[in-house]
This record gives sequence, structure tokens and C-alpha cells, in this order.
Amino acid sequence: MDRGGWADVAGAARAVLDAADPADKVRAARAAARAWRLGRLAHGFATPMPDRPARPARPELLPPARMPKRGRMGSDASRVAMIHALAHIEFVAIDLAFDLIGRFGALFPPAFVDDWMQVGAEEAMHFALLDRRLGQLGSAYGDLPAHDGLWQAATATAADPLARLAVVPMVLEARGLDVTPATIARFDALGDHATTRILTRILNDEVRHVGAGSRWFKWGCESRGLDPAPHWRHLVATHFRGVVKPPFNDSARAKAGLPRDYYAVACH
Repeated sequence: MDRGGWADVAGAARAVLDAADPADKVRAARAAARAWRLGRLAHGFATPMPDRPARPARPELLPPARMPKRGRMGSDASRVAMIHALAHIEFVAIDLAFDLIGRFGALFPPAFVDDWMQVGAEEAMHFALLDRRLGQLGSAYGDLPAHDGLWQAATATAADPLARLAVVPMVLEARGLDVTPATIARFDALGDHATTRILTRILNDEVRHVGAGSRWFKWGCESRGLDPAPHWRHLVATHFRGVVKPPFNDSARAKAGLPRDYYAVACH
């Protein structure tokens, strides 16, 4: 039993998912990653993961189609709205990382937990940085509505670890590699260098996150005798509701171990 009261990896992951308050979730994520790094957690998976993680009372979660338009980036309100949307993505990403650990970690070597504990801790750090930036701009996470579509990817892939890796890091996070450079440029053009620094740090970290997804997807495919690229396309076509479409940041994707032969062929 580690000092936080968790018997094993899954117990620590479940504690993150069960934390509704954002500050509590961030603390739980950091504590879980630290406990694993220090050897205080058994590589065990007796605790089941919830169907949905706990959520705070705010923000109001809306279907993507009902989300209000943010408008052009020139106004302070639209700038805050963009940062809030990014903070929500990072908040949900904490749960996606720890659900991946707790739900599927038993199917992989301990190095899988090494990677995703680091990812989860970094997602928590990203959220904390963006939430603090909102505070500096007179706002806070929860002040605006957020869309509830991100967790749908987890629900759709809850039964297949390769589908989860294909869709979450290799589609959703890879899309961040494509669009974040332009977002950074817009904030920089507005003179918001504080937000630019945060987003640059997030972009650099997300290359490693996509890389972890690509590496473990390839490991899982090879262990099953599957050809990774066509199997990725099959899983994305089956489990992802959207469309994988350009523009692509090919250099960042290649750095993350996601070559064009995966995504250059349409998945739909």
C-alpha cells in the first residue's frame, strides 16, 4: 500500500478519474505519477475504471454543435474563450491518460505505465498552466461552456486498447500537432507572449505524447501479427466519428513516429 492509500496502479488511476474538482484532479495525477516513479505502486490492475470520470459542476458541458462561436481572435473575450477551450482539452486529457493506464495497462509491459504516467502528469501541468493564465486574464476554468465530445472517443474505444491508441493519441492529439502552430502564431501576433510560451511548451510535450501512442500501437500490432498502418486506418474508420483530413504537420507527426503512410490514405 503506498502512502496515498493506493494498492496498485489501477487504484491510483481510479483516484484521478474519481476526482471532480480540477485542483484535486491535478494533485491526484501528480501524486500517482510520483508514486509510480518512486516504486510505491504495484503493477496491478484489480480496480475497475468508471464509465465516465467525475466532473465539476462547471463548466456546463454541451454537444459540440451547441457550442457558442468564439469569434475572431482580436478581442479579449475571444482570446479568453480560446484559452478556456484549450484548458478543457487538457483537463479531459488527464482522464484519458489515466483511463488508458487503468483500463489497459495489464496488457502491456510496465514501460507502458512509465510512459502514460508521464503523459498524465504533463497533461495535468498543461491544464494548471492554462487555468492560471485564465486567472491572470480575469477568468477561470468553468466560466464558459465546454463541449462534451472528447470523452466519446474513450467510450467508443473502451473495449480495445489498439483502438484507444489509434484514436486518442494518434488522431486527436496528432491533430493538435497540426493546428497548434497556427494558434501560437495568432497569440504571438496579438502580443500575448505569456500564452505563446505555454502553448509552445504544450506542443513540444504533445510530440512525445503522440510518439508514445504510436510506439505502443506498433508494439501491440506486432504482438498480434498485424500490419500497423492498415490496421490503424481500419480502427480509425471504425471508431472515430470525424474525418482525418489535412492540413497535416508532417514534420511533427514524423518526429512522433507517425509517418504519412498511416494517414495519407483517407480513413473514411
